Parts: sequence; C-alpha cells; structure tokens
Amino acid sequence: MKKNLISILILALLLVNVILTGILMFSTMSSVKKTSALVTNIATVLNIELDTGKAEEEGPATIAMKDSVTHDVEELTILLKAGTDGKSHYAVVNVSILMNSAHEDYATYGANIAQYDSVIKSIINEKFQNHTMEELQEDQESVKAEILAEIQAQFDSEFVYKVMISSIMFG
Repeated sequence: MKKNLISILILALLLVNVILTGILMFSTMSSVKKTSALVTNIATVLNIELDTGKAEEEGPATIAMKDSVTHDVEELTILLKAGTDGKSHYAVVNVSILMNSAHEDYATYGANIAQYDSVIKSIINEKFQNHTMEELQEDQESVKAEILAEIQAQFDSEFVYKVMISSIMFG
C-alpha cells in the first residue's frame, strides 16, 4: 500500500512539473522574441551583419582572391568642405582600389593602372571635397561608393570592383 501511495505521489509531482514547465515555456517565449527583435534592430543600426540564414544580395558576383589585384594610390591630403563649425578641415587618406584580373578590361587598363593615377587621384579628391569632416567620420561607405561609381564610369568598365580606405586622419 505504501509503494502505491508513493508511486501516485511521484506521478502527481511529475505531472505538476510538466505543467509548470509548459507554462514557463509559453510565458517566456514572447519576451525571447522581443529580445531577439531588439538585438536585430540594434545590430542593423550599428551596421553589424548577423547570419540569419538568408542569402543576401551582394551585388556583382564575389571575386576570387586569386583574381584580385590591389593598386595603392599614394597618400593624399585633401581639403574638405567646411563643416558646422565653419572651419576648414583636411583629411589625409590612403586609398586602394581592387581590380578583377579575370575581367576582360583588365588587360587594357588594369595592367597599366599607374598611368591613370592622376585621373584616380582627381576622382578621389573631388568626392572627398564634397563632404565635411563630420560626414566622413559618420559614414565613409557612401564616399567609397561614390568613388567606385565614378572610376567605373570613367573607365566605362567594372574591372575595378572595390575601393578601400586603409587609413584616414583628420586635421
């Protein structure tokens, strides 16, 4: 009789435990979803990429590293647009361009890209001069995109596929 009573008591406690675990799961799921949405929003604002399992469009196909050639443009000192303080500011930048050596136009332009340094420097100067120091401190990606678009338009080709700013100092 005692063994049956203890077995019934254990079964009752087991059922209570399962019911309370279920209630706990359902009550915390909404807060977990809200927390996940908040983290995603913060990551989006901070421009951090989260692997969500979705294939995002990256524009043109990714260039293999073996087909990538880097050309460093010499250090440039550029006068920037006057900011909110009304003072003149300068930027000292090191810019590199990445070229696709497998592209058909690379043989024409890329192998002799040093000949076009003055054109590339002019484009970089022009695009940086359109921005204030504050704008550049907040968002350098838009300037890189502008420089890339202008270089691609100048050469009428997409063999240059990326612009990188390796360092930037303001004064």
